[in-house]
Amino acid sequence: MKALAVLFLSLTVPGAHSIPALHRATNQPVTKTAHKGGCWYFAKSGHAVYCYGPVRLIPQADGDLERVATFCQGDRPMVPLQD
Repeated sequence: MKALAVLFLSLTVPGAHSIPALHRATNQPVTKTAHKGGCWYFAKSGHAVYCYGPVRLIPQADGDLERVATFCQGDRPMVPLQD
């Protein structure tokens, strides 16, 4: 009977249980990739693009010049820019 009472009290007394931590804090700093040497541009598609290369004027077939940003993030080497 005493064992049953001790078991019951150990279950109901606050602090009698140790709750395991869900998340352990680490001392490692959070690193972010920094942009080096690039700039944000507004593309003709309406999206912002981050490019590392210079802006160039590319001649078109009709004789006009089109502004493009070069070496853009992702798989696009050139992106037409909004004027």
